[in-house]
Order: sequence, then structure tokens, then C-alpha cells
Amino acid sequence: MKYTLLLDSSNTSLTVALASNKVVESISYEAWQSQSEHMIPEINNLLEKYNVDRNDIDGVVVSIGPGSYTGVRIALTIAKTMASALKIKLYTVSSLQILKDVKKPSICLINARSDRSYIGVYENEKCLLQDQIMTNDEVRNYINNHPDYSICGNTKYLQIDGHVADIAKEMFSLLPYLKPSEEPRGVKPVYLKD
Repeated sequence: MKYTLLLDSSNTSLTVALASNKVVESISYEAWQSQSEHMIPEINNLLEKYNVDRNDIDGVVVSIGPGSYTGVRIALTIAKTMASALKIKLYTVSSLQILKDVKKPSICLINARSDRSYIGVYENEKCLLQDQIMTNDEVRNYINNHPDYSICGNTKYLQIDGHVADIAKEMFSLLPYLKPSEEPRGVKPVYLKD
């Protein structure tokens, strides 16, 4: 049996998952500023728990930003290293898209600090608004102009309760729509600029 590894450390939490026909198991928890210490041990624990040899992994899906400057680089560096060393496929996905609500169009948000947000709007696999930075006032206006959309992500910084997605499940659901990177070592993180 072949497996896909799913990795995300783009925001304050850490997600590591193992999938085959479906997500076999996913580990996700708050790990702000400690993702680098926890990600590799969590990958090893999952592989050991399910008796999965590294040769049984045929792909890795990783979020590439936007998000925390250091956080984005942690999962991406591990994914690139694995893809190169094991000669497996590397798939990349927006860290905003994996926050979406599958039930309706979603305004996906991550705190960009300094009274700004990373925002992307998605409906299933379709992008309705390209990932970008907006001021939090612009975000509130966008939300007010789209009352039927779901607001997604850890949006407590906006005093809004956002939909909390199952990151691993979302990453895996997007896999059929993703193309593997032609040169995994050349994949760059997405850092949005104003």
C-alpha cells in the first residue's frame, strides 16, 4: 500500500497526517514557535505506529503560505527534503485554501499582524479571490459585503468565530486537483507583500 504525507505549519498550529485512500490519522495541535521541534518526531511516530516504511510513501502535500514566515518554511523544508531524498511527488497548496468550509464559499483568513490579514476566498477547489493582504478594516468590509460566505480560520484576532477546518482532510480532498512540482527543490514559499 502506498501513502501520502500531509504537512502544515503555516500558522500557529502543526498538522501531520498520513493518508492512503483516505486520511488514516492526523495529528494537529497548537505549536506556535515550536513546530520545528515537533514536526519530524510526529512524522516518525505516525510512520512507526502504522508500520509504514519511507519507501511506502509516494507523495507529500504541503502548504506553502501565506502565513508565518518561519512556520511556512518548516513544513516546506521537510517536504522538499523528503521529496528529493525519496524521489517522490511533492504537491503544494495554499495555506488559506485548506481553511475553507466545504459547505459554502469561504473567506479564509490568517492574522498577518500589524492590523492586517492574509485573505483568500475559495469554493471547494475554485479560487474566488486570489490570496492577498488586506487591512482588517478591508476584511470586515469584504465580510459585510458577502454575508452568505463562511468565515474560516482562527479569527479570534478579529473578534469573529471562524469555521475551524480539518486541515488534513482538506489537504487530502484537494490532492486530485493538484499537480506535482516539476522540481521539488525549487519550490518557494509564498510570502505576500503589501
